Amino acid sequence: MTRAKNLLIIMSDEHRKDAMGCAGHPIVKTPHLDALAARGTRFTNAYTPSPMCVPARAAVATGLHVHQCKNWDSATPYNGNRPSWMAEVVDAGMHTTSIGKLHFRSTEDDNGFSEEILPMHVVGGIGWAIGLLRDAPPAYDEAQELAQDVGRGSSSYTDYDHAITSAAEDWIAARADSATPWAGFVSLVSPHYPLTAPDAFYDMYDPAEMDMPVAWRKGAPEHPELQNIANFFAYDQSFDEDKMRQAKVAYYGLTSFMDHCVGRVLAALEKSGQADDTLVIYVSDHGDMMGDQGFWTKQVMYDASAGVPMIAAGPGIPAGHQVSTGTSLLDLAATARDVAGLAADDKPGLSLLELAGQPDDPNRTILSQYHDGGSKTGAFMVRWDKWKYIHYVGLQPQLFDLSSDPDELNDLSQRTESKSLIKEGERRLRDICDPEEINTQAFLDQRARINELGGEEACASAYCFNHTPVPEPAHSAAD
Repeated sequence: MTRAKNLLIIMSDEHRKDAMGCAGHPIVKTPHLDALAARGTRFTNAYTPSPMCVPARAAVATGLHVHQCKNWDSATPYNGNRPSWMAEVVDAGMHTTSIGKLHFRSTEDDNGFSEEILPMHVVGGIGWAIGLLRDAPPAYDEAQELAQDVGRGSSSYTDYDHAITSAAEDWIAARADSATPWAGFVSLVSPHYPLTAPDAFYDMYDPAEMDMPVAWRKGAPEHPELQNIANFFAYDQSFDEDKMRQAKVAYYGLTSFMDHCVGRVLAALEKSGQADDTLVIYVSDHGDMMGDQGFWTKQVMYDASAGVPMIAAGPGIPAGHQVSTGTSLLDLAATARDVAGLAADDKPGLSLLELAGQPDDPNRTILSQYHDGGSKTGAFMVRWDKWKYIHYVGLQPQLFDLSSDPDELNDLSQRTESKSLIKEGERRLRDICDPEEINTQAFLDQRARINELGGEEACASAYCFNHTPVPEPAHSAAD
């Protein structure tokens, strides 16, 4: 089998797994991702390690579950204190570069890359600290910005994506004559809010033709922890139907804009003559609820939030193929090691090169977890076969049959006939970790972080915002 010499990972931000033409979406237009899927393999049951940017990206870097790397939340970013796959492949002889959003602590840390181009890290090396206040969350008034920013035009984020894409094109072209294998991590911010899409992409969609959110206007489910999260973020309170339709137009427009940026990067790879030697992987860090079940953005374990798109193409990847085996963003680290010729390690991930060529395995267990803003207890999602089990420490669980209930409207957890499945879900979870012990540790570590940052009042005021500003050089370069 021909092996890839190079690795190109393209990561978007907040792209829900169903919002692609190749995933069967009836409205959104993603021709470049569709073409990538046609020449490669789409992993249809892929998940984030945590439906929140900072812990998800720390887990991607380390290849570890969130409870293993202990980057619990948006104010505990990756800081190089645990080995990254980037450092491992650099040591194996690959030139490894990031271009765009990382959401680590700082470039001053040794994050493992040979170089970082236009990096976005957390604000002030600290991040979003109001989310640490989980015992008694203060009002989060910044949530109103989500609906206020809906519309057409450019934003600092779309400007940043233009700059990232241009830098990626230049970097790929410059690697064409190098004998050194490389790994590129190109990280775009679209379709992450603000939900402001460039005119040409906004105009691709008609508000009157938008699909309605799942369970629109029925409010968040009655589960107490989901109510906690809905009450803290309270995004849905700012959306009437007209605003919701405009928001979906903007989100789909941003998704098509992001797809356009991906197309430019892939065209640069082809033009450079390196496409046949390069494994390309497209993923997002998590999804976006977009009004489904009364939620916007992420934070919850529904597939629109915790699921991610995942496509791989290139040497060793079957074309026009789909894999239903559960996969995780943790598999990126294992894949990078595989491309670099390193032996498999004892971390949770598996190489996508391996998974793409094997029969589907419904028995593989995938874990996601959440310990961040709005939550008053730890949430742990376990996925296997057609089942999704969600364990909330100290509260009732949830159970969904995703084959018959893909919108996750029918919680089976309280049915007598579901007892064996609840036990199986909990067994699979406890085979990986002890949720009660982890929940306790997360709260202890977060209390220490609150004290380190100057106490609860400081966390509630000084480190409170709705989305991370772009790095100034990137914004200037796009103007």
